[in-house]
Amino acid sequence: MLALVLLGALGLAMTWAVTVGPASVGLGQVWASAWHHVCSALLPGVGCPADPLTPVQEAIVWQGRGSRVVAAAAVGAGLAVAGTVMQAVVRNPLADPYLLGVSSGASLGAVGVLVLGLTVLLPVAAFVGAVGALAVTLLLAAGRGGGLPTVRTVLAGVAVGQACSALVSFVIFWSATGDSYREILSWLLGSFGGITWPEALLALGGTVVLGGVLASRARVLDAFAFGDVSAASLGIDVRRARWVLLVLVTLLTAVLVSVCGAIGFVGLVVPHAARLVLGARNHRVLPVAALVGALFLLLADTAARTLFDPRELPVGILTAAIGAPVFAVLLRRSRL
Repeated sequence: MLALVLLGALGLAMTWAVTVGPASVGLGQVWASAWHHVCSALLPGVGCPADPLTPVQEAIVWQGRGSRVVAAAAVGAGLAVAGTVMQAVVRNPLADPYLLGVSSGASLGAVGVLVLGLTVLLPVAAFVGAVGALAVTLLLAAGRGGGLPTVRTVLAGVAVGQACSALVSFVIFWSATGDSYREILSWLLGSFGGITWPEALLALGGTVVLGGVLASRARVLDAFAFGDVSAASLGIDVRRARWVLLVLVTLLTAVLVSVCGAIGFVGLVVPHAARLVLGARNHRVLPVAALVGALFLLLADTAARTLFDPRELPVGILTAAIGAPVFAVLLRRSRL
């Protein structure tokens, strides 16, 4: 029931977010325009209703705001799922999707192409950097027999993340000037400005496919809560399961970070909020966390682009400003 309510709220919030901005567009116009496009695509020549939007409104709604709304919801859902899985796998309530150095590796790749002026390669470079950081982390963390001890994995992720962060700082200090510095800062803080439909659909596809696979492993995640020995006694190949889950969650995070940069606190706070309401069973927590994450980041991005109009605030600043006190409240209530 809670998931259904959240799903309805997400649909309304996405429609409302498309209408927010200097150009005046109503909710009814958005729905009518959406039906016009769906009807024209699926039932051409059947006498579909005319598009109620002017050409200018059409461009603003579907080429500007529409892709941004879809991307924000998809990234929020994906980060929430990734954070939930990461906390379960490493049995650490402070774990987030960036634990294995993914965001720092993506930042290193992104900053490299921004300094070189190759902005068109930004998503590719960020993804390659994130996957490279994952590879180094897993190489350092792998113990005897190919296992991934939890503490060793976390420490390896911290080491790789710090090393990549140091390289990012060096590149910015040595090379960034003028507009490139502003572009780098905006990406590092997380932003959906300039999101296109291919990027939005990439985030949506990654969340649906990889997030769906991760959600299907809820039983395995529940078993990890009791420790490796207990999980093995339940018939789970602990070593293989941990490798698969960590790789999948990092690939999902890499896809999302390559689209919008590293947006903090979504993957840390939202899983705790979902568990506070639903308990620890992951088959309940994962879908609700995804919907809450989508709502949270969508509303945060809408506020980030409108509160200080005509200037736009990087959404990562807003999520951190909201997430830190919320996490403090959740920490007090949960008595961790």
